Amino acid sequence: MGLRINDTVPNFTAETDQGEITFHDWIGDSWAILFSHPKDFTPVCTTEFGAVAQLADEWAKRNTKVIGLSVDDTEDHVKWKNDIETVAETKAGFPIIADVDLKVSKQFDMLPADAYLPDGRTAADSASVRSVFIISPDKKVQLIMTYPMSVGRNFAEVLRALDALQATYQTPIATGANWVPGQDVIVALTVSDEEAKEKFGEVDFKLPYLRLTKAPA
Repeated sequence: MGLRINDTVPNFTAETDQGEITFHDWIGDSWAILFSHPKDFTPVCTTEFGAVAQLADEWAKRNTKVIGLSVDDTEDHVKWKNDIETVAETKAGFPIIADVDLKVSKQFDMLPADAYLPDGRTAADSASVRSVFIISPDKKVQLIMTYPMSVGRNFAEVLRALDALQATYQTPIATGANWVPGQDVIVALTVSDEEAKEKFGEVDFKLPYLRLTKAPA
């Protein structure tokens, strides 16, 4: 059964380049983002992990922990970090999971249960291990994005999506197309007109089902 939005993420114990972690304990009370990659020392993934490293202050502002995953071992991860830091010109302080046995990739439904890595394998053998999972503090999946190997991830969009998820988390609002912090939000359809006015104050009725209001502080 595939992992879906609002599912509790699998809890697992795994080795990383920074030591062993148990995933739910590692998340703690934070938001978390897992970035997965099909192989170490691949060009697109190197630029992506470099972008993750450069955004360290942005993750911290949002109480968000980031962690990588690649289906190579910790020794390779340590060597790859040197390349990542060279490209990014900054320290890559996040851990990278060593998913050599594909256990985590299968638990997160990035590979089928019968997947294995053949001798002499390339990144193409684990090409679907290129997903972003945004996870809330209650350990539930809030967003999944999957990219092909030829397209680098847009980290401005990852940050925007994280901001939107945090703004709407456990609050009856939603965000419209291209929303960024500071813009109006949409009142959820579960809230009546009267409840909307009482809860949010000024409400702009664009359509009976499209009601805008200022984002809660």
